[in-house]
Amino acid sequence: MARDENSNESGGRERRGRRERRNDDREERDNEFIDKLVHINRVAKVVKGGRRFGFAALVVVGDQRGRVGFGHGKAREVPEAIRKATDEAKKSLIRVPLKDGRTLHHEVRGHHGAGKVVVRPAPAGTGVIAGGPARAVFEALGVGDVVSKSLGTSNPYNLVRAVFNALQNQQSPRMVAQRRGRSVTDIIARREGGKAEQASA
Repeated sequence: MARDENSNESGGRERRGRRERRNDDREERDNEFIDKLVHINRVAKVVKGGRRFGFAALVVVGDQRGRVGFGHGKAREVPEAIRKATDEAKKSLIRVPLKDGRTLHHEVRGHHGAGKVVVRPAPAGTGVIAGGPARAVFEALGVGDVVSKSLGTSNPYNLVRAVFNALQNQQSPRMVAQRRGRSVTDIIARREGGKAEQASA
């Protein structure tokens, strides 16, 4: 009987230990991400007794090292809507290649619906020149120098999706070299040669 009690106690301790380790791993993963609230909107549902109010939140999440995602959530209370949006954003992370860990590799355009953006790399010290929703994406991504211009709607949902469309079309010299079957140095040399020709013209 004593042996059974000891085995139950040791089994319980092992389960508690595994649960605590899982919680610690989850907290570490959560700590590496920063989240930015881009937009919050009060929505109303008309029911028999009147209006039932809720909140919709748009959140961007990133690790400031090249991974970023966005999500939106609805709930009756603001904190719950933000939590739902944050959880959805963590499930939809994308990886973006960064140049020197501070800017993008090349100019790129993105669009979603009526949202259109142009995103350009910038020299060191420029900072993040972008509007509210786009700025949140770049800061969560870890981009320190970038110039962005919105050419379409100011709707934050479409604007964030347009920025993500642009980031997904971003390619590093290594990715281009693999696709073309060339070396990275060839790709970089051709790019630098094209820039020199444009400057002389």
